[in-house]
Parts: sequence; structure tokens; C-alpha cells
Amino acid sequence: MKQTHLTLLLGTSFALALAGCSNAKESLGLNRSAPDEFMVVKHAPLSMPPDYNLVPPAPGAPRPQEQSTNVAAKKTIFGTDAPGAANTAPSNAEELLLQQAGTAQANPDIRRVVDQETAELKDRNKTVADKVLGLEGDKPSASIVNAKQESQRLQANQAEGKPVTEGETPTIEE
Repeated sequence: MKQTHLTLLLGTSFALALAGCSNAKESLGLNRSAPDEFMVVKHAPLSMPPDYNLVPPAPGAPRPQEQSTNVAAKKTIFGTDAPGAANTAPSNAEELLLQQAGTAQANPDIRRVVDQETAELKDRNKTVADKVLGLEGDKPSASIVNAKQESQRLQANQAEGKPVTEGETPTIEE
């Protein structure tokens, strides 16, 4: 009687301990994992081979009739194997549109012009704080203090009974 109670108690405590473990179901193979809906792979349809003297497929090698996902995506988006793959001459309507848009008179040096205009706008559109306080983004905001001369100035001010703020702070010019 004691033996059955002990076995039952031991089995129940083992089951409770095992249920508390998060990896127990996974370790025992009881956890089902759903397929990743974003990793669905489309295989090319099966077809009869044109020749029955085919080489058997190599294990792990890609299927010869399937495209890579990049090529399939480009074909889906652009309608051809790759963007710009079709070298067809523009139609009369396309030529007329390009002519009316003025593409023949386009400035080939447009990047330099845009960069120059942007730099001018940056200088013109300074904030009020930059204009009033004289803050410059390109220059360092602090000056370098000459420690030896500053120490001498402070000692002289202290000896004469002057406040520490009196006098000009010596700086190092670069």
C-alpha cells in the first residue's frame, strides 16, 4: 500500500516538474511547430522529360528547371527576366514624351549644381541661435585654455584680493 502511494506520488511530482519545464515538450517531441508562412517554396511543375537518357539528380543540388528567388521576383515585378533586359527601341509616343519633357537639354552636371545650391541654402538657413550667439557648426565650440598662464593669473588675482573672474583668460591659439 505504501509502495503504490509512493509510486503514485513520485509519478505525479515528476509529471508536475516536467510540465513546468518549457523545453520538456520540445525535448520529448510533443510540441508541434507550424510551418513558417513566409518561407513557402514554390516548385516548378512536373513534366515528362524530352529525353529518357537523363543523368540522375545529385543530392542537394538545385533543380535545373527552377529559377532562383531573386530572378523569379524580378520577373514577377518587371515582367521580364531582369530590369532593362529588353532592348527595344522607344515607340513614337515615348519619343514624343521624352522630347516634350526636355530630356535632350538636361544638364549632365546636375549633381554638382544641386550640391552647390544645398550648401548655399545651408548657409542661408542658419538658426536664430547661430546668428545671435555666433555658434558655428564647423568650428569647435570651446577654446583651449593655457593652464600655466591661467594658474598665474588666478594666483595674482587672489594675492591682490580681486575676484577670479577679473582679467582675460589666456588661451592657446592654433
